[in-house]
Amino acid sequence: MTRRADELNTTSFAMLGMLAIRPWSTYELAKHLDRSLRPLWPRARSNLFNEPKKLVVHGLAVAAEEAVGRRPRTVYTITPAGRRALREWLGTPGEGPVLEFEQLLKVFFSDQGSKTDALTAVATIKDWAHDRNAQNIAVARAYLAGTGPFPDRAAVLSVVGQFHTDFADMVSKWADWATTTIEAWPDDPSRAEPDLTFMKRLAERDPDR
Repeated sequence: MTRRADELNTTSFAMLGMLAIRPWSTYELAKHLDRSLRPLWPRARSNLFNEPKKLVVHGLAVAAEEAVGRRPRTVYTITPAGRRALREWLGTPGEGPVLEFEQLLKVFFSDQGSKTDALTAVATIKDWAHDRNAQNIAVARAYLAGTGPFPDRAAVLSVVGQFHTDFADMVSKWADWATTTIEAWPDDPSRAEPDLTFMKRLAERDPDR
């Protein structure tokens, strides 16, 4: 059964969580979503203009028109009902991660292309990991310097930041291994021999650990 467009979903609660931090205009949300939510929930950015309006319809937020110079703007503020709904959502189990990784998809189908294509895909993955951690480092330095935008949330942000950093480190380490492995392939990846050492090591692992 498809979800109705006006129903609340994870993106709705992601936006509600942002409003729980402070009131925002859509311009301010756009600026901070790229910094905070995009690595976790990129769909929030694409629904930026619809979700706050949906929250207002559900009575979870209110909208107020303000003027900045000659330009009007709409500022959204969470309501008490919105805070209750957010707390209820936070107390329920969420879904596990869903990996959407175009570069890795190209590696998955590399036996249909060339060895050069496969190596290029892995190199772009390595670059992504480097860029991701460069952002993580910049955020950490800002908070240590006292210039982070939400110092009162530093405890929570450090926990999530640790995940982002560990994930980027893991991807970088994998990219180094994959590069070495693929470099040993013939020019036609479909003729490459499997890495049975990895397969055997994986098969020996205890799935309950």
